[in-house]
Amino acid sequence: MDRSASLDIEALKMTQEQYMLAAQPNHLQRPACAQAYPVGIYGWRKRCLYFFVLLLLVTMIVNLALTIWILKVMNFTVDGMGDLRITKQGVRLEGVSEFLLPLYVKEMQSRKDSPLVLQSDRNVTVNARNGLGQLTGQLTVGSEMVEAQCQRFEVRSSDGEKVLFSADEEEISIGVEKLRVTGTEGVVFEHSVETPHVRAEPFQDLKLESPTRTLVMEAPKGVEISADVGDLRTTCRKDLLLQSTEGEIFLNANTIRLGNIPHGTPATPLGPTYPKLTVFELCVCPSGKLYLSPAGTGSTCQSTSNVCMWS
Repeated sequence: MDRSASLDIEALKMTQEQYMLAAQPNHLQRPACAQAYPVGIYGWRKRCLYFFVLLLLVTMIVNLALTIWILKVMNFTVDGMGDLRITKQGVRLEGVSEFLLPLYVKEMQSRKDSPLVLQSDRNVTVNARNGLGQLTGQLTVGSEMVEAQCQRFEVRSSDGEKVLFSADEEEISIGVEKLRVTGTEGVVFEHSVETPHVRAEPFQDLKLESPTRTLVMEAPKGVEISADVGDLRTTCRKDLLLQSTEGEIFLNANTIRLGNIPHGTPATPLGPTYPKLTVFELCVCPSGKLYLSPAGTGSTCQSTSNVCMWS
């Protein structure tokens, strides 16, 4: 009982003290508040920031739209882009394709139902190089000519077994059974030609001509010239030389005609009563020149040999 009473008295005292303190006037002055500064971006800086943010947003939208448009136009897919398709066999191009830089491929082929076309405004060049990068072969298709640079050029048959045409630094070989030249001017050879047979087309003339030099035909076992149907003509401006070093020159025909042979004149003129001569004797000068002499009971070549003096 005494303890609770003492507690009440102490609580009452504390209440009175609080009341007295609250009732007393407070003469202490509170410290003045510090000046407040605004925090953030205001004015033209804020407007510039909003402008740059808006510009960045517009740029991102434009880039995204252009990217989507390019993907749509170029036809990008998981297999490739546009006419380019990536398959297990390699790269497949459909339609017309243009390459601005060199193209390096191991094999190039077209579809089974369409040809392979290589086209250029200037020329098309195909190069072959070795392991060191050195040029070993080149094929150039230009507007004026087709040029091939290689050690040996070959054209083979469809099965690849027979060589139809080959050319290197030493010789040119033609492996076909018949070489046909359809030009009106024929074929011009600057140097010698080696062939076992020269023949013209049926019902056409064969002409061997050397306009400014000599035409020489040589063979180790003989030269055969035959015209089974037509005529054989040999024309030259100066001398026609038929020479046989070991054999003979044999002319075998029903009629052998030698035109424009000069006539030898006898030392004494024939009288007016002498009948007109229709038979002549063929004479030969020491130089080989032929001339005709009036036929007589004996040889008259000696008496008309004045033709040999001018040969």
